[in-house]
Amino acid sequence: MNSSASGVVNGGVSFWYADQGLPEAREPLSGDATADVVIVGGGYTGLWTAYYLKKAAPFLRITVLEQKFCGYGASGRNGGWLYNGIAGRDRYARLHGKEAAVRLQQAMNATVDEVIAAAAAEGIDADLHKGGVLEVATTPAQLARLRAFHEHELSYGEKDRELYGAREARERIRVADAVGAGWTPHGARLHPVKLVKGLAAAVEALGVEIHESTPVTEIRSKHAVTPYGTVRAPYVLRCTEGFTANLKGQKRTWLPMNSSMIATEPLTDAQWDAVGWDGRETLGDMAHAYMYAQRTADGRIALGGRGVPYRFGSRTDNDGRTQEATVEALRDILVRFFPSLAGLRIEHAWSGVLGVPRDWCATVTLDRSTGLGWAGGYVGSGVATANLAARTLCDLVQQDSGQGGRTELTDLPWVNHKVRKWEPEPLRWLGVQGMYATYRAADERERLHPGAESSRLARLADRVAGRH
Repeated sequence: MNSSASGVVNGGVSFWYADQGLPEAREPLSGDATADVVIVGGGYTGLWTAYYLKKAAPFLRITVLEQKFCGYGASGRNGGWLYNGIAGRDRYARLHGKEAAVRLQQAMNATVDEVIAAAAAEGIDADLHKGGVLEVATTPAQLARLRAFHEHELSYGEKDRELYGAREARERIRVADAVGAGWTPHGARLHPVKLVKGLAAAVEALGVEIHESTPVTEIRSKHAVTPYGTVRAPYVLRCTEGFTANLKGQKRTWLPMNSSMIATEPLTDAQWDAVGWDGRETLGDMAHAYMYAQRTADGRIALGGRGVPYRFGSRTDNDGRTQEATVEALRDILVRFFPSLAGLRIEHAWSGVLGVPRDWCATVTLDRSTGLGWAGGYVGSGVATANLAARTLCDLVQQDSGQGGRTELTDLPWVNHKVRKWEPEPLRWLGVQGMYATYRAADERERLHPGAESSRLARLADRVAGRH
């Protein structure tokens, strides 16, 4: 953990761990072993999968292998947005029909409440507050995108979404220059590390073995290979999200996209009176290079966005350390949104990686011929999506092993979706750097030259990225 000249604590995994403290290390794998199911990755996806499998079939011997400690990756570094967004829904509508995509969206809506209910059932206090998601527009072009987005969401059956004008938007949260906002109730704020720590403890209490400091170097049919031994099991489930590229043969499977965050000092009552935010909604915007934020339970603002979007060769960061230029860029967003907070101190900055498939579609898969399964590619929407993915993986294993049949979850359109690999280097580095530079340029152009039409630069970047 490092402190910059400005006094900002930089790295140390995340502010959430600075708040909670790093967990006491669990024992690494002690040699070759066997299990009924081995899960690679101790984040939300892996832990939820172990949780639901053990609940459904208590007799299963389940082993979780984690390279550092549970929640070291995105599960301990995210913005604490438990919400109903899912990557790839529009593509699934084109591939499988609108009705199938509507079912996927309805499953995501229900997942927000499922996480809240499961946390309550296990006695996990994760600072959950279901205030919904507020997304603001601050330029005419953003407002046009917001209105189109609102209508698009209604077409997927979200009947309880609301659209606000400038005055109503500012009554919720006083974002400077807000010209409109959209709100959905299907969202909650949470403390990511409190959730992942509580979930790991609950899984262990059910009898699941968790081995930390145990990097898996290779996954093959019925084998998870580590430096300490190999775990053999009929089912090997890969739940490694942004760290997938570290596995043998997976370098180009999912791109590890970088996202960065800052956390402020606690605000005074007077500062909160100036900002509003009484509903404790999670806050986003309609920029192309969008931001995301929450009002934390201890009265801070935690705010994130893209910094350095990608490291050459699919490398991941070193314990969350973040470039000073990224910290300043995020501070600028904070002050642009809330000018009255210009003097507010930034206390912590950190970064993490999320998994991005080449077609930007989250997926859940079980290959019945090999027993290999995986879930991920959440593109930044993983806090809730990981839970739906885990329940789906559980059903797929149950179905394949003869313990269950088809379910509503196994019939969702993201199950067994196939996607091509990313381009080799240096093409993917050049592509991602160019894409986000273009998105930032598009946002800047829309701010400096207000008009109701989205910048053509952003549409070009979308096509290059393969997002549409």
